[in-house]
Amino acid sequence: MDCAMDRDLLGAYVDGELLPGQAAEVAEHLTTCERCSAEADMMLKTVRRLREGLVRDRAPDVLRARIRAALHEERITDAPAPRRVTPFPWRAVAAGLLIAAASSVLTLVATRSGSTPAGNSTIADEVVASHIRSLMPGHLTDVESNDQHNVKPWFNGRLDFSPVVPRLDSLGFPLLGGRLDYIGTRPVAVVIYGRRKHVINVFSWPADSGGDMQPSAVGTRHGYNIIRWKRGGVESWTASDLNADELRQFVELLRAGTPPRRE
Repeated sequence: MDCAMDRDLLGAYVDGELLPGQAAEVAEHLTTCERCSAEADMMLKTVRRLREGLVRDRAPDVLRARIRAALHEERITDAPAPRRVTPFPWRAVAAGLLIAAASSVLTLVATRSGSTPAGNSTIADEVVASHIRSLMPGHLTDVESNDQHNVKPWFNGRLDFSPVVPRLDSLGFPLLGGRLDYIGTRPVAVVIYGRRKHVINVFSWPADSGGDMQPSAVGTRHGYNIIRWKRGGVESWTASDLNADELRQFVELLRAGTPPRRE
């Protein structure tokens, strides 16, 4: 992918409008191109500030009543005239504007709800895209530390739950830090570990439903291995280019050092 093509796709990539395959290609390009990486970084920071500071309100009842009235109002037929002039459809335009306004409000409400993509395949693609994006210079961590007492408190106030951050340094998986990321429209916690020169991203968020689930290999996307599991009301996904056997070993060690969350 050349830079000219990538710049055309950056806006759609940052807004999450690309197909998973395209998003992964753009994210991989950003790991090697400083110019495109800088542009994407500026866009991502702008989007993050807007997401954090945007006030989202429910569509008021008056607005919904006006939309219903505009949609159900009977069309008035003009009397025949020698020279008929088609009137400009102001009512239809008004109704369209009202619908657009309501749609924007409802979109913001859906964003606030923090739902994740429905399909596991889509989540896997987004996890890999976020993993690749994190490999861009300066994007891996928001808080860089090998001390769990620095990383874990950093998430306080930024998420509606507190991720667990066990230290696995003595087992060959040093803690590198943490960051806030997004899967779909939901903010998620990401705790980062290392293994030799490999990076391991662990994504987690409150599970929507269901009980515990043992680690399950989701498969490979663009050369990255993915494992998913649920425990103690938390859903977790991990992605890395580490070989599948070592990544599964890491997950088992992570779970062994992670007690189930108490409700």
